[in-house]
Amino acid sequence: MKKIGVVLSGCGVYDGSEIHEAVLTLLAIDRQGCEAVCMAPAVGFAVTDHLVNRETGEKRSVLVESARIARGNIRDIKEVKAAELDAIIFPGGFGAAKNLCDFASKGAAASVNPDVARLIKEMAVAGKPIGAICIAPTLVAAVLGKEYSPLVTIGTDAGTAAEIEKTGAKHQKCPVTEFVVDAQHKVVTTPAYMLATRISEAAEGIDKCVREVVKLM
Repeated sequence: MKKIGVVLSGCGVYDGSEIHEAVLTLLAIDRQGCEAVCMAPAVGFAVTDHLVNRETGEKRSVLVESARIARGNIRDIKEVKAAELDAIIFPGGFGAAKNLCDFASKGAAASVNPDVARLIKEMAVAGKPIGAICIAPTLVAAVLGKEYSPLVTIGTDAGTAAEIEKTGAKHQKCPVTEFVVDAQHKVVTTPAYMLATRISEAAEGIDKCVREVVKLM
């Protein structure tokens, strides 16, 4: 069975993985007859109260919180190598831009968690597909922009698109239910909740993204 890594960044849209996007990704992978390998970095992050979208002052572990979505079946990303995987996908949520990297605060000047960057680079060197959803394409751009100049989408947000292009990556506008594929570099991206107003809209784009990732494997 083909294995697709799913990199989580916590549990909740404002400080971790967007839960709908993560679950829809896992469902789409399963429907394609592949095995999802969930992983996350064992680093701390600032907790946000999702009722009021305000930081609480509490700190939690990205890996521990991500385990909620993975039903406990999760690995520390530092232990995962590209050789174990056939592809990798990053669901969105602000955790992708706050916990896996700091694009949310630094834009194109973002630094990336070393283990996350290492795995993305390993996948690129091996020519294995990389999928990214919602805001997560900013992470791919931050790691691969200068060397590979991948084509990605976050939908239509001009400010975010401009920061992506400053990394050396290219941005293409895309409607919520579609995806953008860089066939040369095997990078597949979809806007999901960067544009979605209904879960069904996010689901359609994510399903197409996962199908394309599988096609490229």
